[in-house]
Amino acid sequence: MENIIEFLEKKIMTAISGVFLILSFVLSKLGIALPIDLAWVSVIVSGIPLLYSAVRKLIKNRGISKISSALLISVAMIAAIAIGDLFAAGEVAFIMALGEILEDMTTDRAKKGLRKLISLAPTQGRRIVDGREETVSAEEIVCGDILRIFPGEVIPVDGVIVSGETSVDQSVMTGESMPVDKTVGDQVYCGTVNRFGAIDIRATKVGEDSSLQRLIRMVREAEEKKAPMARVADKAASWLVPAALLVAVVTLIITRDIRRAVTVLVVFCPCALVLATPTAIMAAIGQATKRGVVIKSGEALEKMGKVDIIAFDKTGTLTYGRLEVSDIIPLDGNTDEDKLLSLAASAEAKSEHPLGRAIVAFAREKNIAPGESDGFKMSVGRGVCATVDGAEVLCGGESYMTESGVELGEQVKTTLAMLREQGKAAVIVARGGVCVGVLSLSDIIRPDAADVVSRLGDMGTESVLLTGDNSATAAYFASRAGIGRVMSELLPEEKVRSIEELRTDGYTVCMIGDGVNDAPALGGADVGVAMGSMGSDIAVEAADIALMNDDISNIPYLKRLSVATLRTIKFSIFLSMAINILAVVLSVAGLLNPTTGALVHNAGSCFVVLIAALLYDRKFK
Repeated sequence: MENIIEFLEKKIMTAISGVFLILSFVLSKLGIALPIDLAWVSVIVSGIPLLYSAVRKLIKNRGISKISSALLISVAMIAAIAIGDLFAAGEVAFIMALGEILEDMTTDRAKKGLRKLISLAPTQGRRIVDGREETVSAEEIVCGDILRIFPGEVIPVDGVIVSGETSVDQSVMTGESMPVDKTVGDQVYCGTVNRFGAIDIRATKVGEDSSLQRLIRMVREAEEKKAPMARVADKAASWLVPAALLVAVVTLIITRDIRRAVTVLVVFCPCALVLATPTAIMAAIGQATKRGVVIKSGEALEKMGKVDIIAFDKTGTLTYGRLEVSDIIPLDGNTDEDKLLSLAASAEAKSEHPLGRAIVAFAREKNIAPGESDGFKMSVGRGVCATVDGAEVLCGGESYMTESGVELGEQVKTTLAMLREQGKAAVIVARGGVCVGVLSLSDIIRPDAADVVSRLGDMGTESVLLTGDNSATAAYFASRAGIGRVMSELLPEEKVRSIEELRTDGYTVCMIGDGVNDAPALGGADVGVAMGSMGSDIAVEAADIALMNDDISNIPYLKRLSVATLRTIKFSIFLSMAINILAVVLSVAGLLNPTTGALVHNAGSCFVVLIAALLYDRKFK
């Protein structure tokens, strides 16, 4: 039986039902009689699944949930068949089937994100036993094992470095735009990537306890918590069914006219009510698609209209997620900005570190070609040394300069402190053992970030920053964007916890992010919005809404669209109920019969679709 119902509910079968219903109406008006009324096709194709749903809920559901909109329409359909008005029976069944399809189209969610996240989990590691390396599966690794990780490899478990130093790309966990320098005693996480030096680690969390597996678990749990959008018609059925039956029975008793009683049942059917929500949502989704915004479900759109706080990730969301040279600060009085940039680019020309590559790329943008260098040496995660124009040039951090014998005066230290307060990465440049200047690099904030936050504030929506970056960087970018509340240095589970705390405080929360590390928070928020173009596939799949053009100015637009959609749905429901009440009065008075009642009742459905179409073409700022 389930297979038959599934077949009858297919879109092509519903389309066939509609075609035969139209043919039945047209042929009857032309006076053409066939041996079998074509409306029977609509009754069978659209009516059987409806009747099955009503009976199934009567048997399996408890209490008031036994009464559904399907029950009321089934009663009306059977009553119309009983008096021989097949068109009325087929019409109410078809409209209900159409509403089901429209709603399904708006609530289907892609499930590929979890599979992609699971694919990030390493399958093997290189274990060190008695000085020998052996490759083992990830399942065989236990706490306390020593593992060797070469450059470019994914770290298979959580652990602590016991030998070596490197830089680790932790974007999968924290979303940080720059690899983090690591040395002996530092923590590393499963699923992150070793960028440069070979390291040995001691496993501290393995298998299901590792950071990546916890991340996978959180995305799965967030997905399971997503409840389908409640249907307005079913909510209303608890009082519509008794009311319809009561009015129909009273009408039959008073008028002694069964056709009037059946007409009451037909016009009472909540078909327009069924269409009100999905048609408005489909129109809004189409409207949003024109702006490059993909809305995956009606529930997300409904909730977006109620959002009163928006949590922004930093990297790739408020910012572009790429490093650029932001300041060139000569400090020796004899070196100008172009010369300082040329020295740094020449020394870093052979470096693979993201900071070095960003410096070289910036120099080339400024038409400053890196000069020839000799004797290039790199201290992993600390700095580089090269001979440029016969002089030794060093580029690196404060500790690297001190260890190399470069004296850093108060001016240099003051400059470094200022840059740290601004959340910028500093590269000190020394030539011949003397500091000649500092280059700073920073992620670039989107130019419209402050305007977006301001516009959201004007709509009564607060903004908060949730980021894995350090507190100085977070505070700097929050101030640039005009965000007052900042939560920094957050791992994925801490972002989820922050979202839960906001929800506990009574907020309806929207989370906006772009990275894999944001996926649990995107799934855990009332509404998750992902940066679709540059964001990870996993973040996009975990989110309810994706900004495919990465334009955060669409966030205020999305809020306005959601509010307008809710208003449209409420107005459509009000209009459909008003038409139904008028139709009931006319039915009781005998001014409508089942067929004309079905047409009037169908007019309400047409009005609902028309109102939704107006939403599709509405202009939003």
